[in-house]
Amino acid sequence: MSKAGVLVISHGSRSPEWIELIDRAVADIGDLGSGTEEVPIVSSFLEIVEGRLIQDGIDSLEAQGVTDIVVVPLFVSYGSTHVEEIRYALGDLPAPSFDTDLQPFRLRANVHMCPPLDDDPVVADIVFDRLRSLTDRPERQRVLLVGHGSEIPQFYRRWKTGMDRVAARLRLLGGYADVRSALLLPDETREAFADWRESEPDCDIVVVPLFLSSGYFTNTVIPQRLDGLRYTYDGKALLPHPSVSRWMERQAAERLKRIGPRRNLC
Repeated sequence: MSKAGVLVISHGSRSPEWIELIDRAVADIGDLGSGTEEVPIVSSFLEIVEGRLIQDGIDSLEAQGVTDIVVVPLFVSYGSTHVEEIRYALGDLPAPSFDTDLQPFRLRANVHMCPPLDDDPVVADIVFDRLRSLTDRPERQRVLLVGHGSEIPQFYRRWKTGMDRVAARLRLLGGYADVRSALLLPDETREAFADWRESEPDCDIVVVPLFLSSGYFTNTVIPQRLDGLRYTYDGKALLPHPSVSRWMERQAAERLKRIGPRRNLC
């Protein structure tokens, strides 16, 4: 007898507003195509949020009889080291490629991993929607997507590959003069500005943070890195946007289908 459940994992924050954004997005997940049996959904966090950590989420689902856990990592990129260490701790990877303090979780259920947001088309769609209020002459405007990044080479490459694909899709959607990606680790932001200003000193540049939600990086770090430069910026991140919930809904539903007819027979 089997039963499936969904575990959404995000980073965690000391900000109640940040947690509320995540909770609202998870609560908005709709039909998972599971038939008459309701699929339990639990939102958990990698760190900081005591009582709602990943182990707490696993325990909650298993206490409800769940034997197959579909894990939705609510992270922006495959380049996040957190995605890899979570996969390792859930038994989805034999070992991480870097040192981590995260220990394997205690679990009996089977784990079925979904991908992070990364270059899913929904990311460019959300950014395009956000840009509508910031761009009025797209054919003359340059868009700079700014992400967190990583100093570890293989994770840097994952960040860059995913963001460049988002940039390419966004360029097609919006008809912008150019769309590029820049990471904070290592810092590439001012270099992108220099390239554009050299070719067209008076060009309009719009900066968009590719972060899950607004916070320290969007409100402080990015403006500090771009201090003294001329650009348009509103600091808005991917959340709150209904498409994030639709993405989680789609990821979970597709993975549930692959589990097969054993699902939710308890």
